[in-house]
Amino acid sequence: MIELVYSLDSAPLAIGTSPDFSGEMLPVVEASGLVSAQASRSACHMRRLLHPVVRLFIINREGRFFLQKRSQAKQLFPGLWDNAVTGHVIYGESLREALFREASEEIGLRRFNPLQMGGYVCSAFKERELVCVYAAVGNFALNPHNDEVEEGKYWTVEQIEESMGHGVFTPSFEKDWRLFRDKVAALL
Repeated sequence: MIELVYSLDSAPLAIGTSPDFSGEMLPVVEASGLVSAQASRSACHMRRLLHPVVRLFIINREGRFFLQKRSQAKQLFPGLWDNAVTGHVIYGESLREALFREASEEIGLRRFNPLQMGGYVCSAFKERELVCVYAAVGNFALNPHNDEVEEGKYWTVEQIEESMGHGVFTPSFEKDWRLFRDKVAALL
């Protein structure tokens, strides 16, 4: 299990970065979850500083996975399908706090019991992320928000498998699927 470990004092700014008063500050972490600094989102991406993200699989009682279609306004992978919830952890938040905030913002989900499936370090594209993957089982009333998510729907395992590798899903989802599909499905 990965957890973020903050010191009692505020973490310093990452070397060579400056605060971004108009945006979010993110924790800069080691692979263990130890928070060593903080930096703006843009600095984390430009300098490829390791920072945590949360990702949520939602599976209903019938074994279908809820996925979100990313908004066309997203910088990375607009219009591709992804995990039910994905998002950055804001400096000072725990992983669970970030997960609940993102779930509320993206799909209107506020009451659920997330289970941590695991995590890994991903170095791809513009980012270097400590990916923390969760799952929740239930028949939830979900309400995707159009500024974050274009739409959402439930997919069968077969539909997902048939679409893998065809440019339908984000690369992050495809990696999460390969790593955690069986573990999430075992929750039923």
